[in-house]
Amino acid sequence: MSLRAFLRELEEAGELVQIKKPVSTRFEAAAIMKKLDPRPVLFHEVKEAPGFKLLGNLCADRRLLSRALGIPENKLLQRLADAIENPRRPEVVENPPCQEIIIEEPDLTKLPFLKFAERDGGPYLTAGIVIAYDEEYGYNASYHRLMLLDSKRVVARILPRHLDEYIKRGARRVAIAIGNHPAFMLAAAVTWKIGVSELDIANALTPIRYAKSITGNLLVPADCELVLEGKITDEFADEGPFMDITRTYDILRKQRIIEIECVTMRRNPIFQQILPAGNEHRILMGTPREAAIYKRVSKECKVLDVRLTNGGCSWLHCAVKIEKRGEDDARKA
Repeated sequence: MSLRAFLRELEEAGELVQIKKPVSTRFEAAAIMKKLDPRPVLFHEVKEAPGFKLLGNLCADRRLLSRALGIPENKLLQRLADAIENPRRPEVVENPPCQEIIIEEPDLTKLPFLKFAERDGGPYLTAGIVIAYDEEYGYNASYHRLMLLDSKRVVARILPRHLDEYIKRGARRVAIAIGNHPAFMLAAAVTWKIGVSELDIANALTPIRYAKSITGNLLVPADCELVLEGKITDEFADEGPFMDITRTYDILRKQRIIEIECVTMRRNPIFQQILPAGNEHRILMGTPREAAIYKRVSKECKVLDVRLTNGGCSWLHCAVKIEKRGEDDARKA
């Protein structure tokens, strides 16, 4: 399943907002995304990035996210929990759509990195999914906001989680996938046991084809829109400030620089961004945690639903709905 196939479904259902007027990467695109949130929006022209379309708010509605997986909304958490528990090895193909165009001397300033808010440390890519490989643990895919430094370099916010462990173990080659199907987006937001591949989780959610990258021999989604291929360096630069999920500004930190050596893309590529602290950001961060809570509490009592609430920014406060069968079920939950 590809992003483009899902966008066609949304268009036919009247669910996709399409804006033909050129928009600017400096505040304007983000402001429109915020105004339309949670409706998916496709910008057909970007002033600073000719030749690119720009997509936002794709996973900002649980109903549409569930639709992308072909399931009712009330089955979303169970489906994700099952995919985490039973990941599936994917199909690997050759000559993928994401390599229709290969740029060996890329200029990142020509891509629609966005300034979302006035105090942002620079233009950002927020929907890039960083793929890395370790010989023992296998593949890891995870979100890391990327601030543009120059034509070849970005600085990545890397928390002390799985990618950080991969780096400590010597992993340096990365592929950054942009413009992905919601199944891959949701899987990449999962933080589970190290060694459980998010690529396999995505394929358990819905069939996702993969292909080898050009420079690093890494598996990437074959039908994604763009792939930035490069290496994580031992150089550091200032990253931030940037708005976090709580709509407060994260502080400036020294973070690792990624050098981009090659860009591959589909013809007429669709760039993708996630609105910071918007519904899509919160759903992608919160849903995997809801699935984990659903799975764990289900061992104690019958769980009907779990929700990390908007009041807690889909991260800090949780409500669990259970079918009470015993007097101490609430305590167990």
